[in-house]
Amino acid sequence: MSSQVNHYPGIFISFEGIDGAGKSTHIPFISQRIQERFPNKRVLLTREPGGTPLGEKLRQILLNDPMDAKTEALLMFASRQEHLSKVIEPALLASDIVISDRFTDSSFAYQCGGRGLGIRDLNILERWVQERSFQNNHFLLQPQLTFLFDLSANVAEERRRSSRTPDKFEELDVDFFNHVRNEYLRRATEDNQRFVIIDSSQDIQTIQHQLNACIQQL
Repeated sequence: MSSQVNHYPGIFISFEGIDGAGKSTHIPFISQRIQERFPNKRVLLTREPGGTPLGEKLRQILLNDPMDAKTEALLMFASRQEHLSKVIEPALLASDIVISDRFTDSSFAYQCGGRGLGIRDLNILERWVQERSFQNNHFLLQPQLTFLFDLSANVAEERRRSSRTPDKFEELDVDFFNHVRNEYLRRATEDNQRFVIIDSSQDIQTIQHQLNACIQQL
């Protein structure tokens, strides 16, 4: 692979963070700001797991049904393959801007960090699903920009308890989410040109100011 940069004409942005970190709160804001900055481009909002009819069916299974950790990882990447082929890749080829609530970093954080699967196994799945060749460029299809909403596992747990009915991941303990957070931070350190770490304990206005500053650099 020559690079992990997306060589398609579109722009691919992802939002990441442990459950309760608040990332989903800011996706409508950044979508609006990006549309204002690029008025002639289509801005597409999507999510993982999900994003396609099949992906949404798999989402319900993944978020609610108990299963082996390897089965979970395989279903996540099966949903991702469908998502890429049916939604993300066509949009990027059409020069659209794709904003995804979670992408592959979540698989590493939750299945490797949280569930304890080997990073090598996830690296194999990542390459299998995401390797691409476009205009003589060989690359691993990743977002150009990933916002990682970072928050302590204890504070995130308090937020989850007060906001919604939990799925099977959100019911897991603080120790699980500490491992998930650590894997996110490891990924961010390894790929620091792609990641922007947002301190999610800050107030909404401060966070949106930081997001807006990043958008102006696109």
